[in-house]
Amino acid sequence: MSDTSEKKVYNPKEIEERYYRVWEDRGYFEIDGNKDIQEAEKNFCIMMPPPNVTGHLHIGHGLTFTLQDIIVRYKRMDGFKTLWQPGTDHAGIATQNVVEKQLLAEGTTKEEIGREAFLKRAWQQKDSSGNAITRQLRKLGVSPAWSRERFTMDEGLANAVKKSFKQMYDNGDIVRGNYMINWCTHDGALSDIEVEHEDHMGHLYHLRYPLTDGSGVVIVATTRPETYFGDTAVMVHPDDERYKDLIGKTVTLPLIGREVKIIADEHVDMEFGTGVVKVTPAHDPNDYEVGKRHNLDFITIFDEKGILNEECGEFAGMERLEAREPIMAKLEEEGFVEKVEEHAHQVGHCYRCKNIVEPYISKQWFVKKEFAKASIEKVNNGEAEFFPAHWINSYNAWMSELRDWCISRQLWWGHQIPVMYCDDCGAEFAFDGETPTQCIKCGSMNIHQDEDVLDTWFSSGLWPFSTLGWGNGDAFRNEKWFEEDMKEFYPNQLLITGFDILFFWVARMLMMGENITGKLPFKDIYLHALVKDEKGEKMSKSKGNVIDPLVMIEKYSTDALRFTLAVLAVQGRDIKLSEEKLEQSRNFTNKLFNATNYLQLNQDTFEDLDQGKIETPLGRYMLSRFNLAVKETRDYINQYRFNDAATTLYRFMWGEFCDWGIELSKASKESVPELGSIFKESLKLLHPFMPFITENLYQRLSGTELEESTSIMVMSYPKVTEIDEEIAEQFNLAIEAIVSVRRCKTLIEKGNQKIEKASIKFNKEAETALLKPFIEKLGKVEEISFVNEKLPNCVTDVSDSLETMISTENIDMSAIIGKLSKQKEKLEKEIQKLSGMLNNEKFVANAPEQVIAENRKALEEAQSKIAKVNAELEGFGA
Repeated sequence: MSDTSEKKVYNPKEIEERYYRVWEDRGYFEIDGNKDIQEAEKNFCIMMPPPNVTGHLHIGHGLTFTLQDIIVRYKRMDGFKTLWQPGTDHAGIATQNVVEKQLLAEGTTKEEIGREAFLKRAWQQKDSSGNAITRQLRKLGVSPAWSRERFTMDEGLANAVKKSFKQMYDNGDIVRGNYMINWCTHDGALSDIEVEHEDHMGHLYHLRYPLTDGSGVVIVATTRPETYFGDTAVMVHPDDERYKDLIGKTVTLPLIGREVKIIADEHVDMEFGTGVVKVTPAHDPNDYEVGKRHNLDFITIFDEKGILNEECGEFAGMERLEAREPIMAKLEEEGFVEKVEEHAHQVGHCYRCKNIVEPYISKQWFVKKEFAKASIEKVNNGEAEFFPAHWINSYNAWMSELRDWCISRQLWWGHQIPVMYCDDCGAEFAFDGETPTQCIKCGSMNIHQDEDVLDTWFSSGLWPFSTLGWGNGDAFRNEKWFEEDMKEFYPNQLLITGFDILFFWVARMLMMGENITGKLPFKDIYLHALVKDEKGEKMSKSKGNVIDPLVMIEKYSTDALRFTLAVLAVQGRDIKLSEEKLEQSRNFTNKLFNATNYLQLNQDTFEDLDQGKIETPLGRYMLSRFNLAVKETRDYINQYRFNDAATTLYRFMWGEFCDWGIELSKASKESVPELGSIFKESLKLLHPFMPFITENLYQRLSGTELEESTSIMVMSYPKVTEIDEEIAEQFNLAIEAIVSVRRCKTLIEKGNQKIEKASIKFNKEAETALLKPFIEKLGKVEEISFVNEKLPNCVTDVSDSLETMISTENIDMSAIIGKLSKQKEKLEKEIQKLSGMLNNEKFVANAPEQVIAENRKALEEAQSKIAKVNAELEGFGA
């Protein structure tokens, strides 16, 4: 028997780095990594949600990629030709902001260095940051096809973006026009979902607008006094009796003296403020619609950077938010302010830089909302399925409110919009392939490309098929993608991502995949919840409760982090992560390690499992439990119930194998070789969840080193076979009997001591000859007899299937009875005291609710204990 020091210590850090290098170098992560076990027509594809190149691996990534890796390793072992497509996203606004900050720190700006030099810097940022995030991902033990790694702005994907844009443009799905959009004065145009609305305690300003005929004033309530320079009307509700006579009259705007008409529109809420509302069509989305209905002028009062223009008189040149105070001071001075009161309202902020977002009329590119129609229908016809199922309601609620999607961004970093304008004939045309050098209409060479770039989500919306070669041209052909990819891997079988990007990314992939390829991009959509701290609070740097996955890996091991995330991943529920739970998972790895040490005390190496060769009763029992675990684990993974699969594995490997299988083997040494084979096979079952320790223990029990042998990760996943219920039933009785005997011995204070005799009366059929040696050895009884009726003068323990009896004839019971009597006396006093307090009306009326609840619980526990003591005393005839 070998007993090397290596067996006594498991060094996860050294094992993880070593094994990962071997796996990756051998090409196990690639689509042919499992070629020897692949089965015909079984293909599986899943896309990595591409992390931002500016990113750092956070715990949300930890969850997404762990769940993806579990399913990928499972499918790979189950004979599927498996593609897990990796890559990173250029993250337009985020990356541009990072580079701009770097330039500011160096005392320059993007404008000063120019577009070309700026883009060079952005590519440098991408290279350093993108490599960092994929290095960090490897620490998680994930197994994507790294040789196929893509970047949303690589040459092939840039070609796919142009091709899809042109296709959509030619079909009339993409249009350009003056629309009211969300505008960040720092980052430019934003789509609706890039605006974060927050409650804000601001003010409601009541301004006096004089009637032009001198007959009085109307009081207008607004939260944005600085925009009144853009007012082109004042409106009241047509049914508002207070103002019926004013409709059609005009007011003169304070300070600038422009006359605007009083109009009637049902949009006005008569209950809000004074019931008189200013109309600023160029700077408010509701007023924009009113302006179109009433054919009002649209006066823009500040530029793209938020600087007030000449429409604002003496305030021209000021920043729009900074101008509020001086404007209000001037209005106050001139007598145009009625009152100012506090007012809670919602304010939109840019999701990237937190700047206040403005409604702004601008010429932009849009994808028409009708583009999504077919994908919505197909999703609702069941062609794609959400897990948990309720997410379809959120999807439908959002899609029913869909507006045209603004896809142009005023950035330099990103896919420049593939549209050319002719400076001579005014033609506009989209292109794919090489950038045109002359106008397709008049042949002029005097043409220029649109300066804006596409929304980041446009290119990531193509991710499920652009990475498979669609629209790539010849770029990366037979290197990053292959001719058969679209046929074999599209649509993808599954998408796993966080629910928070359902609309940003998932909905866009659905609409673009369906429209461009004619098929929805995936069949199943698993949306996981957020990872929160142990109290259920969202993690944030300011709260100091951020859990860094890399720190947790260092402290507890990759396997422990992965298993914890899996065991907590209940569909539809937030994950409450704590170090205590990570410790439990680390203890699990220790338990598996110790089980291996125990097996190797008896035998160095073990055969692979051949179910037909398992012959000992204990071997057959453990095989039965193993086969049940195989069935349940497979069923749960197939339903994406990762937590249930992990819990099943924990129950079988810790509770059934390590706790009982190993314990029972002490009474059946001949079963140890069989148990070793079953344990080896169960390591395959656990492998997708805990790849490193399972590989290590499998190789040890096989007497091999990974460097010289095949990896567990490309061996077949255990298949479902028949479960032997009869042997399981018998060993369940043995375990129940052992527990009962141990309990019965504690009654006579012989807890862990060996006793001469005990009797058991079964109330169901038991193979007593089979069970006897196990009960005697583990119950520490020299002789167990089996009886058909209750014996006199015994202490007894009753459980579901049996009754254990130990004779009291040769035992001095006086000390035991004395101890129980004292216990009874103490409990009676406790019950009396607690009952007195709880029956005291004054106490109940004044004591805190928690104190009363604690006392009630204590009373229940004391009553339960005294019932047991009385039963024991009665059994002893006392």
